Amino acid sequence: MAPSLTGRSTTRIVRHPQGSLASELPAHEPGGLTEADLGPDPIARLVAWLDEARNAGVRFPEAAALATADPDGAPAVRHVLVKVVDERGLTFFTNRESRKGRQLAENPNAGLAFYWRELDRQVCVTGGASFVDDAESDEYFRTRPREARIGAWASRQSRRVSSRGELDAAFAEIAARFPGEDVPLPPHWGGYRIEPETIEFWKGREHRLHDRFRFTRDGAAWRLERLWP
Repeated sequence: MAPSLTGRSTTRIVRHPQGSLASELPAHEPGGLTEADLGPDPIARLVAWLDEARNAGVRFPEAAALATADPDGAPAVRHVLVKVVDERGLTFFTNRESRKGRQLAENPNAGLAFYWRELDRQVCVTGGASFVDDAESDEYFRTRPREARIGAWASRQSRRVSSRGELDAAFAEIAARFPGEDVPLPPHWGGYRIEPETIEFWKGREHRLHDRFRFTRDGAAWRLERLWP
């Protein structure tokens, strides 16, 4: 009997019969990861891994799980598409009145996790989030399809909606308001940039003896260390 976080005793026995998912885990991709493979610049290595994931046929290689928390520490996580990775940080765009937007306004600390199963690789990033300016947000917004721009106006993201019909009606109302191609940037929509404090690279290996390395920002430089898997 093991005590749970609530103080109650719990017993849980998990069996993996033959043919279950646990007995069919695929072998890890051959090869490991070394300090020399990573090089001194974690941003450059992340960009390279994103390119390699794209070339390997990964669908939405830029998708990452974004973790945020409110001031009381209650967490929330969802996937976002990271649109820019450069020396300034990692940038994604969203409705700033959504739950993630509200949480980032109260607590700017955030985490991102990429996972590319096809390559047996993972990258985890932690850092502080800040607004991207309106000019950069508008530049990206204008690259989106017209329907996606209308959707950004129509959706009251993270709020309760009574039915699909209400959502469709809101979309139709905005489409009628902006009948042409010129759909402007909504005032509640824009980018966030996470400036990394740590970037961790993971490569799967046999027997759960994975390779893990963490870069930690140290002034203008990065400090690299290997971690136990």
